[in-house]
Amino acid sequence: MTRTEWSRGLASIPRAPPLIGMKLVTSNKTVYIAVSSDILHKGHLNVINKGAELGEVTIGLLTDEAVATYKRLPILDWDTRKAVLESLANVTRVVPQNSLSYAENLRELKPDYVVHGDDWRSGVQSMARDEVLAVLSEHGGELIEVPYAGEVSGSELDHTLRPMLNTTELRRGKLRRLLSLKPFVRAIEASNGLSALIVENVSVPDPAGKGVREYDAMWVSSLCDSSFKGKPDIELVDWSSRMDTIDEIMEVSTKPIIVDGDTGGRIEHFKYTVRTLERAGVSAVIIEDKTGLKQNSLFGTDAKQVLDDPHEFAEKINAGKQAQVTRDFMVIARLESLIAGQGVDDAMERAKIYIAAGADGIMIHSKEKDGSEIREFMRRFREYTKDVPVILVPTTYNHIPEEELSEMGANIIIHANHLLRSAYPAMLHTAEKILESGRSKEVDDEIMSIKDVLRLIPE
Repeated sequence: MTRTEWSRGLASIPRAPPLIGMKLVTSNKTVYIAVSSDILHKGHLNVINKGAELGEVTIGLLTDEAVATYKRLPILDWDTRKAVLESLANVTRVVPQNSLSYAENLRELKPDYVVHGDDWRSGVQSMARDEVLAVLSEHGGELIEVPYAGEVSGSELDHTLRPMLNTTELRRGKLRRLLSLKPFVRAIEASNGLSALIVENVSVPDPAGKGVREYDAMWVSSLCDSSFKGKPDIELVDWSSRMDTIDEIMEVSTKPIIVDGDTGGRIEHFKYTVRTLERAGVSAVIIEDKTGLKQNSLFGTDAKQVLDDPHEFAEKINAGKQAQVTRDFMVIARLESLIAGQGVDDAMERAKIYIAAGADGIMIHSKEKDGSEIREFMRRFREYTKDVPVILVPTTYNHIPEEELSEMGANIIIHANHLLRSAYPAMLHTAEKILESGRSKEVDDEIMSIKDVLRLIPE
Protein backbone atom coordinates (compact mmCIF):
# COMPACT_ATOMS: atom_id res chain seq x y z
CA MET A 1 0.00 0.00 0.00
CA THR A 2 1.38 3.40 -0.94
CA ARG A 3 1.48 6.33 1.48
CA THR A 4 -1.30 8.05 -0.53
CA GLU A 5 -3.57 4.97 -0.36
CA TRP A 6 -2.93 4.66 3.38
CA SER A 7 -3.85 8.34 3.93
CA ARG A 8 -7.08 7.94 1.94
CA GLY A 9 -8.03 4.90 3.99
CA LEU A 10 -7.39 6.77 7.25
CA ALA A 11 -9.55 9.68 6.10
CA SER A 12 -12.48 7.31 5.41
CA ILE A 13 -12.64 6.08 9.01
CA PRO A 14 -15.65 7.69 10.84
CA ARG A 15 -14.49 10.21 13.43
CA ALA A 16 -15.60 10.07 17.06
CA PRO A 17 -17.60 12.96 18.49
CA PRO A 18 -15.48 15.74 20.04
CA LEU A 19 -14.58 15.44 23.72
CA ILE A 20 -15.41 17.86 26.50
CA GLY A 21 -13.15 16.82 29.32
CA MET A 22 -13.63 13.06 29.38
CA LYS A 23 -17.27 13.14 28.24
CA LEU A 24 -18.82 12.77 24.80
CA VAL A 25 -20.94 15.61 23.48
CA THR A 26 -24.29 13.92 22.97
CA SER A 27 -26.65 16.82 23.72
CA ASN A 28 -27.63 19.79 21.61
CA LYS A 29 -28.78 21.66 24.69
CA THR A 30 -27.12 24.94 25.67
CA VAL A 31 -25.90 25.95 29.12
CA TYR A 32 -25.04 29.38 30.54
CA ILE A 33 -22.74 29.84 33.55
CA ALA A 34 -21.73 33.25 34.91
CA VAL A 35 -18.25 33.65 36.43
CA SER A 36 -16.74 36.71 38.09
CA SER A 37 -13.74 35.40 40.01
CA ASP A 38 -10.20 35.35 38.66
CA ILE A 39 -9.33 32.55 41.10
CA LEU A 40 -10.86 29.29 39.89
CA HIS A 41 -11.34 26.62 42.55
CA LYS A 42 -13.08 23.28 42.91
CA GLY A 43 -16.49 24.89 43.37
CA HIS A 44 -16.25 26.63 39.98
CA LEU A 45 -15.06 23.45 38.29
CA ASN A 46 -17.94 21.44 39.81
CA VAL A 47 -20.44 23.90 38.33
CA ILE A 48 -18.73 23.89 34.92
CA ASN A 49 -18.53 20.08 34.84
CA LYS A 50 -22.21 19.79 35.77
CA GLY A 51 -23.05 22.20 32.97
CA ALA A 52 -21.04 20.11 30.49
CA GLU A 53 -23.13 17.05 31.40
CA LEU A 54 -26.23 18.97 30.32
CA GLY A 55 -24.98 20.50 27.08
CA GLU A 56 -22.70 23.01 25.40
CA VAL A 57 -21.28 25.44 27.99
CA THR A 58 -21.09 29.18 27.45
CA ILE A 59 -19.38 31.14 30.21
CA GLY A 60 -20.64 34.66 30.82
CA LEU A 61 -17.48 36.24 32.23
CA LEU A 62 -18.18 39.45 34.15
CA THR A 63 -16.17 42.34 32.75
CA ASP A 64 -13.69 44.23 34.89
CA GLU A 65 -16.20 47.10 35.05
CA ALA A 66 -18.98 44.78 36.27
CA VAL A 67 -16.80 43.20 38.96
CA ALA A 68 -15.50 46.56 40.16
CA THR A 69 -19.04 47.85 40.72
CA TYR A 70 -19.81 45.30 43.44
CA LYS A 71 -16.51 44.13 44.87
CA ARG A 72 -12.77 44.66 44.60
CA LEU A 73 -10.92 45.18 41.40
CA PRO A 74 -10.09 41.76 39.90
CA ILE A 75 -6.46 40.74 40.23
CA LEU A 76 -6.34 39.64 36.58
CA ASP A 77 -7.86 41.61 33.71
CA TRP A 78 -10.74 40.32 31.58
CA ASP A 79 -8.62 39.07 28.67
CA THR A 80 -6.44 37.01 31.01
CA ARG A 81 -9.45 35.56 32.85
CA LYS A 82 -11.05 34.75 29.49
CA ALA A 83 -7.93 32.90 28.31
CA VAL A 84 -7.90 30.78 31.49
CA LEU A 85 -11.55 29.76 31.05
CA GLU A 86 -11.17 29.08 27.33
CA SER A 87 -8.40 26.62 28.14
CA LEU A 88 -10.85 24.38 30.03
CA ALA A 89 -11.99 21.39 27.97
CA ASN A 90 -15.59 21.64 29.18
CA VAL A 91 -16.00 25.28 28.08
CA THR A 92 -17.19 25.89 24.51
CA ARG A 93 -17.07 29.70 24.48
CA VAL A 94 -16.62 32.72 26.73
CA VAL A 95 -18.67 35.89 26.29
CA PRO A 96 -18.65 39.15 28.28
CA GLN A 97 -21.34 39.76 30.89
CA ASN A 98 -21.48 43.52 31.29
CA SER A 99 -23.23 43.75 34.64
CA LEU A 100 -24.36 41.72 37.64
CA SER A 101 -27.63 41.18 35.79
CA TYR A 102 -27.79 38.07 33.60
CA ALA A 103 -30.83 39.37 31.74
CA GLU A 104 -29.18 40.83 28.63
CA ASN A 105 -27.15 37.69 27.88
CA LEU A 106 -29.97 35.29 28.74
CA ARG A 107 -32.43 37.05 26.44
CA GLU A 108 -29.89 37.02 23.62
CA LEU A 109 -28.63 33.43 24.02
CA LYS A 110 -31.85 31.80 25.36
CA PRO A 111 -29.98 28.90 27.01
CA ASP A 112 -31.79 25.72 27.97
CA TYR A 113 -30.10 25.79 31.36
CA VAL A 114 -28.41 28.20 33.72
CA VAL A 115 -26.14 26.40 36.19
CA HIS A 116 -25.06 27.98 39.48
CA GLY A 117 -24.03 26.96 42.98
CA ASP A 118 -26.91 26.78 45.45
CA ASP A 119 -25.23 29.32 47.76
CA TRP A 120 -27.03 32.24 46.11
CA ARG A 121 -30.48 31.42 47.49
CA SER A 122 -29.95 33.93 50.28
CA GLY A 123 -27.79 36.99 50.77
CA VAL A 124 -26.70 39.61 48.27
CA GLN A 125 -27.02 37.29 45.25
CA SER A 126 -30.63 36.28 45.89
CA MET A 127 -31.96 39.19 43.81
CA ALA A 128 -29.86 38.06 40.85
CA ARG A 129 -31.28 34.53 41.28
CA ASP A 130 -34.86 35.84 41.24
CA GLU A 131 -34.14 37.76 38.02
CA VAL A 132 -32.59 34.68 36.38
CA LEU A 133 -35.68 32.60 37.17
CA ALA A 134 -37.94 35.30 35.74
CA VAL A 135 -35.96 35.65 32.49
CA LEU A 136 -35.63 31.87 32.01
CA SER A 137 -39.41 31.55 32.29
CA GLU A 138 -39.76 33.77 29.22
CA HIS A 139 -38.34 31.08 26.93
CA GLY A 140 -38.83 27.94 29.03
CA GLY A 141 -35.28 27.64 30.36
CA GLU A 142 -34.38 25.89 33.61
CA LEU A 143 -32.15 26.75 36.56
CA ILE A 144 -29.91 23.94 37.81
CA GLU A 145 -28.26 24.47 41.19
CA VAL A 146 -25.15 22.57 42.26
CA PRO A 147 -24.46 21.97 45.97
CA TYR A 148 -22.04 24.63 47.19
CA ALA A 149 -18.48 23.41 47.84
CA GLY A 150 -18.40 25.10 51.23
CA GLU A 151 -14.91 23.95 52.05
CA VAL A 152 -13.57 26.30 49.36
CA SER A 153 -14.10 30.07 49.54
CA GLY A 154 -13.16 32.36 46.68
CA SER A 155 -13.25 35.32 49.07
CA GLU A 156 -10.83 33.64 51.45
CA LEU A 157 -8.51 32.71 48.59
CA ASP A 158 -8.67 36.31 47.34
CA HIS A 159 -7.93 37.60 50.85
CA THR A 160 -4.91 35.30 51.10
CA LEU A 161 -3.48 35.94 47.64
CA ARG A 162 -3.90 39.72 47.36
CA PRO A 163 -1.08 40.66 49.74
CA MET A 164 1.26 38.22 47.95
CA LEU A 165 0.44 39.79 44.59
CA ASN A 166 0.52 43.36 45.87
CA THR A 167 3.70 44.52 44.19
CA THR A 168 4.68 48.18 44.17
CA GLU A 169 3.94 48.41 40.44
CA LEU A 170 0.48 46.84 40.67
CA ARG A 171 -0.55 48.97 43.63
CA ARG A 172 0.66 52.22 42.08
CA GLY A 173 -1.41 51.56 38.95
CA LYS A 174 -4.64 50.60 40.75
CA LEU A 175 -6.04 54.11 41.00
CA ARG A 176 -5.89 54.78 37.27
CA ARG A 177 -7.41 51.35 36.66
CA LEU A 178 -10.25 52.03 39.09
CA LEU A 179 -10.93 55.41 37.47
CA SER A 180 -11.31 53.68 34.12
CA LEU A 181 -13.73 51.07 35.47
CA LYS A 182 -15.92 52.57 38.20
CA PRO A 183 -18.49 55.39 38.16
CA PHE A 184 -16.54 56.90 41.05
CA VAL A 185 -13.79 55.91 43.48
CA ARG A 186 -14.68 56.00 47.18
CA ALA A 187 -11.78 56.85 49.52
CA ILE A 188 -11.43 57.46 53.25
CA GLU A 189 -8.65 58.63 55.55
CA ALA A 190 -6.11 56.13 56.85
CA SER A 191 -3.52 57.52 59.24
CA ASN A 192 -1.79 54.46 60.69
CA GLY A 193 -1.66 50.69 60.34
CA LEU A 194 -4.77 50.10 62.45
CA SER A 195 -6.99 52.50 60.52
CA ALA A 196 -5.57 51.06 57.28
CA LEU A 197 -6.73 47.59 58.36
CA ILE A 198 -10.23 48.99 58.89
CA VAL A 199 -10.30 50.63 55.45
CA GLU A 200 -8.85 47.49 53.86
CA ASN A 201 -11.45 45.10 55.29
CA VAL A 202 -14.68 46.93 56.11
CA SER A 203 -17.68 46.27 53.84
CA VAL A 204 -21.47 46.43 54.05
CA PRO A 205 -24.26 45.01 51.86
CA ASP A 206 -25.21 47.42 49.10
CA PRO A 207 -28.70 48.82 49.83
CA ALA A 208 -29.66 48.29 46.18
CA GLY A 209 -28.63 44.63 46.29
CA LYS A 210 -25.58 45.17 44.06
CA GLY A 211 -23.08 43.09 45.99
CA VAL A 212 -21.22 44.94 48.75
CA ARG A 213 -19.96 48.45 49.38
CA GLU A 214 -16.38 49.00 50.43
CA TYR A 215 -13.70 51.66 50.15
CA ASP A 216 -11.64 51.66 46.97
CA ALA A 217 -8.70 53.77 48.13
CA MET A 218 -6.98 55.38 51.12
CA TRP A 219 -6.37 59.07 51.73
CA VAL A 220 -3.27 59.88 53.78
CA SER A 221 -4.14 63.30 55.15
CA SER A 222 -1.56 65.75 56.49
CA LEU A 223 -4.16 67.02 58.99
CA CYS A 224 -4.79 63.54 60.38
CA ASP A 225 -1.14 62.49 60.28
CA SER A 226 -0.19 65.65 62.18
CA SER A 227 -3.07 65.29 64.67
CA PHE A 228 -2.26 61.67 65.53
CA LYS A 229 1.30 62.87 66.23
CA GLY A 230 -0.04 65.68 68.43
CA LYS A 231 1.25 68.41 66.14
CA PRO A 232 -0.45 71.35 64.35
CA ASP A 233 -1.42 71.08 60.69
CA ILE A 234 1.12 73.61 59.38
CA GLU A 235 3.43 71.31 57.36
CA LEU A 236 5.41 70.77 60.57
CA VAL A 237 5.64 66.99 60.11
CA ASP A 238 8.47 66.42 57.64
CA TRP A 239 8.45 64.00 54.72
CA SER A 240 10.70 61.48 56.45
CA SER A 241 8.07 61.11 59.18
CA ARG A 242 5.22 61.10 56.68
CA MET A 243 6.91 58.35 54.66
CA ASP A 244 7.13 56.27 57.86
CA THR A 245 3.33 56.58 58.14
CA ILE A 246 2.87 55.65 54.49
CA ASP A 247 5.15 52.62 54.85
CA GLU A 248 3.18 51.53 57.93
CA ILE A 249 -0.06 51.69 55.93
CA MET A 250 1.49 50.00 52.89
CA GLU A 251 2.64 47.05 54.97
CA VAL A 252 -0.84 46.00 56.12
CA SER A 253 -3.03 46.92 53.14
CA THR A 254 -3.39 46.53 49.38
CA LYS A 255 -5.62 49.40 48.25
CA PRO A 256 -4.28 52.40 46.32
CA ILE A 257 -3.04 55.37 48.32
CA ILE A 258 -3.64 59.06 47.60
CA VAL A 259 -1.34 61.36 49.57
CA ASP A 260 -2.11 64.87 50.76
CA GLY A 261 1.03 66.75 49.71
CA ASP A 262 0.02 70.12 51.26
CA THR A 263 1.56 72.86 49.06
CA GLY A 264 4.25 70.56 47.68
CA GLY A 265 6.97 72.80 49.11
CA ARG A 266 9.66 74.26 46.89
CA ILE A 267 9.71 73.17 43.25
CA GLU A 268 13.19 71.71 43.68
CA HIS A 269 11.99 69.63 46.65
CA PHE A 270 8.69 68.57 45.08
CA LYS A 271 10.49 66.70 42.30
CA TYR A 272 12.15 64.46 44.88
CA THR A 273 8.88 64.01 46.78
CA VAL A 274 7.25 62.71 43.60
CA ARG A 275 10.07 60.25 43.01
CA THR A 276 9.92 59.01 46.61
CA LEU A 277 6.14 58.51 46.61
CA GLU A 278 6.17 56.87 43.19
CA ARG A 279 8.94 54.47 44.19
CA ALA A 280 6.99 53.51 47.33
CA GLY A 281 3.91 52.50 45.32
CA VAL A 282 1.69 55.51 46.08
CA SER A 283 -0.83 56.18 43.31
CA ALA A 284 -1.24 59.95 43.54
CA VAL A 285 -0.22 63.13 45.35
CA ILE A 286 -2.50 66.15 45.66
CA ILE A 287 -0.95 69.59 46.18
CA GLU A 288 -2.80 72.83 46.88
CA ASP A 289 -2.21 76.22 45.28
CA LYS A 290 -1.50 78.19 48.45
CA THR A 291 1.73 79.72 49.66
CA GLY A 292 3.22 80.82 52.97
CA LEU A 293 2.54 79.13 56.31
CA LYS A 294 -0.18 76.58 55.71
CA GLN A 295 -3.61 77.29 57.22
CA ASN A 296 -6.16 74.49 57.10
CA SER A 297 -8.70 75.11 54.35
CA LEU A 298 -11.71 74.61 56.61
CA PHE A 299 -10.79 77.83 58.44
CA GLY A 300 -11.69 79.52 55.15
CA THR A 301 -11.39 83.30 55.21
CA ASP A 302 -11.28 83.25 59.03
CA ALA A 303 -7.57 82.55 58.55
CA LYS A 304 -5.23 84.20 56.10
CA GLN A 305 -5.33 82.08 52.92
CA VAL A 306 -2.72 83.24 50.42
CA LEU A 307 -3.07 81.78 46.94
CA ASP A 308 0.04 81.04 44.92
CA ASP A 309 0.56 82.66 41.54
CA PRO A 310 -1.16 80.20 39.20
CA HIS A 311 1.68 80.15 36.68
CA GLU A 312 4.28 79.51 39.36
CA PHE A 313 2.13 76.71 40.79
CA ALA A 314 1.79 75.31 37.28
CA GLU A 315 5.58 75.15 37.07
CA LYS A 316 5.58 73.03 40.24
CA ILE A 317 3.02 70.65 38.72
CA ASN A 318 5.03 70.39 35.53
CA ALA A 319 8.24 69.74 37.47
CA GLY A 320 6.53 66.91 39.33
CA LYS A 321 5.25 65.38 36.10
CA GLN A 322 8.68 65.61 34.52
CA ALA A 323 10.24 63.93 37.56
CA GLN A 324 8.04 60.85 37.64
CA VAL A 325 9.27 57.67 35.97
CA THR A 326 6.06 55.71 35.31
CA ARG A 327 2.79 56.61 33.65
CA ASP A 328 0.83 55.27 36.61
CA PHE A 329 1.61 58.00 39.14
CA MET A 330 -0.74 61.00 39.28
CA VAL A 331 -0.06 64.62 40.25
CA ILE A 332 -3.35 66.32 41.11
CA ALA A 333 -3.86 70.07 41.57
CA ARG A 334 -6.03 71.24 44.46
CA LEU A 335 -7.86 74.51 43.86
CA GLU A 336 -8.23 76.79 46.90
CA SER A 337 -10.03 79.65 45.12
CA LEU A 338 -13.35 78.97 46.86
CA ILE A 339 -11.65 78.67 50.25
CA ALA A 340 -9.94 82.04 49.78
CA GLY A 341 -13.18 83.69 48.66
CA GLN A 342 -12.02 84.22 45.06
CA GLY A 343 -15.03 82.54 43.46
CA VAL A 344 -15.72 80.08 40.65
CA ASP A 345 -14.27 82.28 37.87
CA ASP A 346 -10.85 82.24 39.53
CA ALA A 347 -11.11 78.48 40.14
CA MET A 348 -11.90 77.84 36.48
CA GLU A 349 -9.00 79.95 35.23
CA ARG A 350 -6.60 78.19 37.55
CA ALA A 351 -7.93 74.76 36.59
CA LYS A 352 -7.26 75.46 32.91
CA ILE A 353 -3.69 76.60 33.65
CA TYR A 354 -2.94 73.55 35.79
CA ILE A 355 -4.36 71.11 33.27
CA ALA A 356 -2.22 72.70 30.56
CA ALA A 357 0.80 72.18 32.82
CA GLY A 358 0.09 68.46 32.99
CA ALA A 359 -2.08 67.98 36.09
CA ASP A 360 -3.68 64.52 36.05
CA GLY A 361 -6.75 65.72 37.91
CA ILE A 362 -8.34 68.61 39.79
CA MET A 363 -9.48 68.72 43.41
CA ILE A 364 -11.90 71.52 44.18
CA HIS A 365 -12.43 72.41 47.84
CA SER A 366 -15.19 74.41 49.50
CA LYS A 367 -16.23 75.13 53.09
CA GLU A 368 -19.77 76.23 52.16
CA LYS A 369 -22.37 73.84 53.57
CA ASP A 370 -25.06 74.18 50.90
CA GLY A 371 -22.80 72.85 48.12
CA SER A 372 -23.87 75.57 45.67
CA GLU A 373 -20.29 76.59 44.85
CA ILE A 374 -19.38 73.00 44.08
CA ARG A 375 -22.42 72.51 41.87
CA GLU A 376 -21.58 75.63 39.88
CA PHE A 377 -17.92 74.73 39.50
CA MET A 378 -18.74 71.17 38.43
CA ARG A 379 -21.26 72.39 35.86
CA ARG A 380 -18.77 74.78 34.28
CA PHE A 381 -15.80 72.43 34.55
CA ARG A 382 -17.65 69.56 32.87
CA GLU A 383 -18.66 71.92 30.07
CA TYR A 384 -14.95 72.64 29.65
CA THR A 385 -13.74 69.01 29.79
CA LYS A 386 -15.33 65.61 30.27
CA ASP A 387 -12.05 63.71 30.61
CA VAL A 388 -10.03 65.22 33.47
CA PRO A 389 -10.77 63.49 36.81
CA VAL A 390 -12.28 65.66 39.55
CA ILE A 391 -11.83 64.95 43.26
CA LEU A 392 -14.37 66.16 45.81
CA VAL A 393 -14.04 66.22 49.60
CA PRO A 394 -17.60 66.73 50.91
CA THR A 395 -16.67 67.39 54.55
CA THR A 396 -18.87 70.48 54.86
CA TYR A 397 -21.55 69.59 52.30
CA ASN A 398 -21.90 65.96 53.41
CA HIS A 399 -25.69 66.02 53.07
CA ILE A 400 -25.19 65.38 49.34
CA PRO A 401 -25.06 61.62 48.60
CA GLU A 402 -22.06 60.16 46.79
CA GLU A 403 -24.21 59.12 43.82
CA GLU A 404 -25.36 62.71 43.36
CA LEU A 405 -21.77 63.98 43.49
CA SER A 406 -20.89 61.37 40.88
CA GLU A 407 -23.74 62.58 38.67
CA MET A 408 -22.26 66.10 38.90
CA GLY A 409 -19.05 64.68 37.45
CA ALA A 410 -16.97 63.67 40.49
CA ASN A 411 -14.55 60.80 39.87
CA ILE A 412 -13.05 60.45 43.35
CA ILE A 413 -14.91 61.20 46.59
CA ILE A 414 -12.78 61.42 49.73
CA HIS A 415 -14.07 61.21 53.30
CA ALA A 416 -11.01 62.99 54.56
CA ASN A 417 -10.82 62.89 58.36
CA HIS A 418 -13.70 60.90 59.79
CA LEU A 419 -11.77 58.07 61.43
CA LEU A 420 -9.67 60.59 63.36
CA ARG A 421 -12.79 62.50 64.37
CA SER A 422 -14.52 59.34 65.59
CA ALA A 423 -11.47 57.93 67.38
CA TYR A 424 -10.76 60.98 69.56
CA PRO A 425 -14.25 61.26 71.18
CA ALA A 426 -14.28 57.52 71.87
CA MET A 427 -10.85 57.58 73.55
CA LEU A 428 -11.70 60.74 75.50
CA HIS A 429 -14.97 59.22 76.76
CA THR A 430 -13.20 56.06 77.95
CA ALA A 431 -10.46 58.03 79.70
CA GLU A 432 -13.02 60.24 81.49
CA LYS A 433 -15.23 57.31 82.53
CA ILE A 434 -12.30 55.46 84.12
CA LEU A 435 -11.40 58.61 86.05
CA GLU A 436 -14.99 59.06 87.21
CA SER A 437 -15.37 55.43 88.29
CA GLY A 438 -11.98 54.95 89.80
CA ARG A 439 -11.73 51.66 87.90
CA SER A 440 -12.10 50.39 84.33
CA LYS A 441 -14.96 47.89 84.82
CA GLU A 442 -17.57 50.47 83.77
CA VAL A 443 -16.17 50.70 80.25
CA ASP A 444 -15.92 46.95 79.60
CA ASP A 445 -19.14 46.86 77.56
CA GLU A 446 -18.03 49.81 75.41
CA ILE A 447 -14.59 48.62 74.34
CA MET A 448 -13.03 45.60 72.65
CA SER A 449 -11.88 42.67 74.73
CA ILE A 450 -8.18 41.91 74.89
CA LYS A 451 -8.86 38.63 73.03
CA ASP A 452 -10.52 40.57 70.20
CA VAL A 453 -7.55 42.94 70.05
CA LEU A 454 -5.19 39.98 69.77
CA ARG A 455 -7.31 38.51 66.96
CA LEU A 456 -7.56 41.86 65.19
CA ILE A 457 -4.05 41.82 63.83
CA PRO A 458 -3.34 38.83 61.53
CA GLU A 459 -0.17 36.91 62.30
